[in-house]
Amino acid sequence: MRPADVLPHRDPFLFVSEIVSVDPGRSATGRWRLTGDEPFFAGHFPGRPTLPGVLMVESLAQVGGIAVLADGRFRDRLPLFGGIDRARFRRQVVPGETLELEVTVGRLSARAGSGHGRAHVGGETACEADLLFVLVDRGAAS
Repeated sequence: MRPADVLPHRDPFLFVSEIVSVDPGRSATGRWRLTGDEPFFAGHFPGRPTLPGVLMVESLAQVGGIAVLADGRFRDRLPLFGGIDRARFRRQVVPGETLELEVTVGRLSARAGSGHGRAHVGGETACEADLLFVLVDRGAAS
């Protein structure tokens, strides 16, 4: 399964290169391979390209979205951010690295849910956050 088979996101806003595992409605793991060709590296920061923390959190949210959308009950829904709590950035991520993404879904209902995500490189934590989301109809997001 490819990320684009599950998520509605597309380039340039798809931040998951590969789905490693999915337990529908419970958890998912994925990878984001950073080549250095991503356009944000040119401006963040010239001479010292660094992955923006907000994009790390977004990549975690996308992996969480894969866990939710892989559950047949939510296939026609769209998870949208409802909040981000306790986000911590512990390591810079640079071009050429692969960000390993793990999300465990906590509470999950027909209208909303929560999860905890961790992004790491080589076992070293880069980012952790609690994610809150609401579920809307895919056609109602406009």
